[in-house]
Amino acid sequence: MALGVALAVLVPWTTLPDAPATADFTAAQIAREVAFHDEVRPAAYASLGLGLLLLGVLGLTSWGARLVGRLAGRWWLQVVLGTLVVTGLGRLVVLPLSVRNEGVLRDYGLSSQTWAGWSVDLLKGIGVDSAITAVALLAVVGLARVARRTWWAWAAAATAGLVVAGSFAYPLLVEPVFNNFTSLQQGQLRADLLALAKRDGVPVQDVLVADASRRTTALNAYVSGFGGSRRIVVYDTLLKQAPAAEVELVVAHELGHAKAQDVRNGTLLGALGAATAVCVLALLLSWAPLLRRSGASGVGDGRVVPLLLLLVAVGTQLTGPAANLVSRQVEARADTHALDLTGDPATFIAVQRRLALANLSDLHPNPVAYALYATHPSTTQRIALARERQR
Repeated sequence: MALGVALAVLVPWTTLPDAPATADFTAAQIAREVAFHDEVRPAAYASLGLGLLLLGVLGLTSWGARLVGRLAGRWWLQVVLGTLVVTGLGRLVVLPLSVRNEGVLRDYGLSSQTWAGWSVDLLKGIGVDSAITAVALLAVVGLARVARRTWWAWAAAATAGLVVAGSFAYPLLVEPVFNNFTSLQQGQLRADLLALAKRDGVPVQDVLVADASRRTTALNAYVSGFGGSRRIVVYDTLLKQAPAAEVELVVAHELGHAKAQDVRNGTLLGALGAATAVCVLALLLSWAPLLRRSGASGVGDGRVVPLLLLLVAVGTQLTGPAANLVSRQVEARADTHALDLTGDPATFIAVQRRLALANLSDLHPNPVAYALYATHPSTTQRIALARERQR
C-alpha cells in the first residue's frame, strides 16, 4: 500500500511523444545501430537465461546447499562466502558471452579498454556486488535466527535502512572503485555550469569529471548522492566531444534530477520496494516444500543463500519493467526541466543526436528490449518532446 501511494505521488506520470527515426538520422546511421544491437542483444538474453538457470539449479536442488555448507561451518561465513561463490559462478557461466560482447563493443569503437582493464573491472564488479548482497543477506539470515516469527518485519526495516544508507555511501565508496574523479577545472565552462545551478536554485557540492575514456567512448553524465554528498558527474568523453552549449544542456538535465529530488525520491521508492520484497520473500519461504527442495533447514540456515539469490533474481526480473517505466517517467521530467531552464530545444535535439550516434542508442527498440532494459525514453521520444517546444 505504501509503495503504491509513493509511486502515485512521486512519479510524474505522462505519455511520451514519439517520432520516426528517419526524421533525424540517415539510413546509414540507423542501419549501423540496428546491426550493433542485432549482435549484442542475443547474448544479453542468453546471459539472462543462463544466469537464472544456474541459480535455479543451485537454489532448487540440494547442490547449492551442499556447496555453501562446505565453504565454512559458521552461518555468517556461509552467507558471505556463499554469496561470493555463487555470484562468481554466475559471472563465470556467462563469461564467454561477456567476452564476445566486449569484442563487439571494440569492433564498433565503443570500448577503449584493454583486456587487462576489462578483467580487473569484472573482478571489481563481482566483489562489489557480492559485498552489497552479502550485507543484505546477513541481515535477513541473522534476524531469522534470533526472531523466528517476526524476522520478516525486522528484515524489511533493515533492508529499507540499507537502501537509504547506500544512497549516501554509493557515490563516496563504490563509484571511486571504478572511476577517478576530479573537479572540473577552473574556466568559463565551470563558471557557466555553477551559474546555471545557482539560477536553478539547486545547491551543488561540485561538478566532477569521471575518467570514463579509459574504458569507453560513450558520452554520459549523471547526478548522485543527496544532501552533503550530492554532485554532478560528467564523463570526460562528453567534455572532449561536445561543445560547451551541449554540455550545459546535459548538466541542465542533471539539475532537473536534483531540483525534483529524484535521488531522494528514488531512495524512498527503493526502500519501500526493498521492504515489500522482504515481505513477499517471507511468504514464499513459509512454504515448506520450497525450503526442503533447497536443502536448507530454514531461513536462518546459512545454506539458504542460493535459494535467496534465486528468488531475488526472479523478483528483480519480474519487477524490472515496472522499475524501468518509473525511471523513464523521471527522465522525461528531467528533459522537460532542461528545456525549461535553457529555452534551447535546438541544442537539446543536437545533444540527443550526438548521444545516440556516439553511444549507438537503440533508435527503435522492440517492446521486449524496451521493457527489460530501457531506463530512459528512446532518442526519438526525447527529440519529439523538444520538437513540441519548437512549434
